[in-house]
Amino acid sequence: MRESETEPTLLIVGLGMIGGSLAAALKANGFGGEILAFDRNPDEIETGLAMQVIDGGGAQLAPLVARSDIVCLAVPVLAMASVLRELAPLLGERIVTDVGSTKRAVHDAVVQAMGGFPPRFVLGHPIAGSEKSGVAAANPVLYRQHKVILTPTPATDPEAVFAVRALWQRCGAQVLEMSMAEHDQVLARTSHLPHLLAFSLVDTLARQDARLEIFRYAAGGFRDFTRIAGSDPVMWRDIFTANRDAVLGALDDFEAGLKRLRTAVEQGDSDAMLGTFDRASHARHYFETLLNQTSYQTMEARQVQYRAAPGVAVSGRIRVPGDKSISHRSIMLGALANGVTEVEGFLEGEDSLATLQAFRDMGVAIEGPHQGRVTIHGVGLHGLEKPAGPIYVGNSGTAMRLFAGLLAGQAFDSELTGDASLTKRPMARVADPLRLMGATIDTAEGGRPPLKIHGSQPLKGIDYDMPMASAQVKSCLLLAGLYAAGETRVREPAPTRDHTERMLNGFGYAVTREGDVARLEGGGSLTSAPIDVPSDISSATFFLVAAAITPGSDLVLEHVGVNPTRVGVINILKLMGADLRLENPREVGGEPVADLYIRYAPLQGIDIPVDQVPLAIDEFPALFVAAANAEGTTRLRGAEELRVKESDRIQAMADGLAVLGVEATVFEDGIDIVGKGGENANYAGGHVDSLGDHRIAMAFTVAALRASSPILIDDCANVATSFPGFVTLANRVGLQLEEVTA
Repeated sequence: MRESETEPTLLIVGLGMIGGSLAAALKANGFGGEILAFDRNPDEIETGLAMQVIDGGGAQLAPLVARSDIVCLAVPVLAMASVLRELAPLLGERIVTDVGSTKRAVHDAVVQAMGGFPPRFVLGHPIAGSEKSGVAAANPVLYRQHKVILTPTPATDPEAVFAVRALWQRCGAQVLEMSMAEHDQVLARTSHLPHLLAFSLVDTLARQDARLEIFRYAAGGFRDFTRIAGSDPVMWRDIFTANRDAVLGALDDFEAGLKRLRTAVEQGDSDAMLGTFDRASHARHYFETLLNQTSYQTMEARQVQYRAAPGVAVSGRIRVPGDKSISHRSIMLGALANGVTEVEGFLEGEDSLATLQAFRDMGVAIEGPHQGRVTIHGVGLHGLEKPAGPIYVGNSGTAMRLFAGLLAGQAFDSELTGDASLTKRPMARVADPLRLMGATIDTAEGGRPPLKIHGSQPLKGIDYDMPMASAQVKSCLLLAGLYAAGETRVREPAPTRDHTERMLNGFGYAVTREGDVARLEGGGSLTSAPIDVPSDISSATFFLVAAAITPGSDLVLEHVGVNPTRVGVINILKLMGADLRLENPREVGGEPVADLYIRYAPLQGIDIPVDQVPLAIDEFPALFVAAANAEGTTRLRGAEELRVKESDRIQAMADGLAVLGVEATVFEDGIDIVGKGGENANYAGGHVDSLGDHRIAMAFTVAALRASSPILIDDCANVATSFPGFVTLANRVGLQLEEVTA
């Protein structure tokens, strides 16, 4: 092999559109190595040289291989065997990769030609293409922001994988790894099957006598769907032949789904049709957001930074989005109820939408959301269907813990997973008591997600004393109790939010309260009921604190949920001296709501009452900012729960406050914050890390109002998880906030 002091020499075997685009992309992105090409058609080599996408080439393989470090096979899959036989004695220790769309077929051809699978052969497949062919169609941006899948074997040399990965990343591609079997199954369903259907549909219509009229009046939808039928017929014949088993499996699944839909149309089953169409519609939307990298499942790939500048005053009259906790529960209980549930004010944030999609995946027909309105066609407690794969709940600990309870009582196996942040959070606190009820649940190391829940396990009611106050644990066990024999009793050491109990009663399922114990009897049923989701007090908190700390502020927050188990932030701010009052109190769907009026007033540091801690557990990041602007020291104890949220919120806030020059002392269960106080006092700006925690990010956005210079906040993509539209609303009331996406 040639020793290269800079970048390797690449040989592309088969200079068509795919291989030519690889060469063009490398050239366009400053690749310093030599690029050679082999093709039996001399015209393709001449064209490639004329286009300056290759540096040399020809129709003789051996001399080109001798000059190369990396060989990329860009020939059709069924032509691979003959090329490999010629290559086998020439390769030596060179790194080899390919672009074939069926990996098992290529793997088998390699083994047959070489007598085994070389450790420096890295199977690969770029997920990009065109109906055009030949090097003349080479596109230097074909692979930019597209995925390239590598399928290394356990014996593949890591150095070879690294080299091939670097090659594709130089083209601007996103490189992933998976097994050969998984690749072939995924591609059979997402690429091969659609092409098969497009070829079949166009051929079927072309055979009909009225084909000219059919094609003349076909609309754009027909054109868009059948565009791929213009692809190379020979290439697709080879693909369907090479990936036959996976394609047939995908076709079987499609035919089964088509049969179900045909039956629904024949029988006039409107709910079944709606369920299919609605799931498809939202799945298509989800696919589109994945491509645009705006979905909750791709947030981890986005780097969002906030730049928050000092402000003057916060004023206006606004309504923040609906309560996330209630939005989650409205979908869950509406799906498990008998009848149709109408929801108003649903939070269209990414976590809530993940819960909604999960129930669609379990066979529930759901209309919307449309401007906060959702219609749920309930299937009853025992009407859920096994989802096709793991249930993804994004960043939501609430969803994962509540799902664990209701899925423990189902007849099918299920798996719960989430984003990188959620997979670090403890789930033993729900898994352990569910096991006491008879559930079988597997967790990852340390009791963390994913949760694998084994169905058809008979559950029994238990009497459980929670070791720490947690509404999520309480709700999880009550939902499992719906499916349990006997009574489930949950005792909490301190009051926690009671949305689940209120909503269950609203759906006609009796939950009683005796002191610190919530109890229900298993075996009942839920009846649909309308739900009006109040504005989220956790979201309102950031604006309450913004107005409380900024001189001249006068703000009204409309229709905010003031459930007695959630008003800790109101009580704490009042104890600190905030000018805050509740107006127009009323009850909507069993939940108390009110309009919150707040004006600036000097704040005082306090010892936060321990009994208020569980009533404000999610609001403390913002309250820490209030403390930083108060006169004197604010002390918090009994808040160890903050250590296991989306981040260690005590330490994360202390670290950020230190950057601003605010003195804070951290304790195992709390923090002391020495406030700056006074109308003219402020702290420095700076650069802080939210650690991917939306509440940390929004808290430091508010802190910037009283800073002497801007605050830059890293890793803010997850704000969309709980508060869609936060940046727009913040700027509307007077904050100076800019979002920067890297």
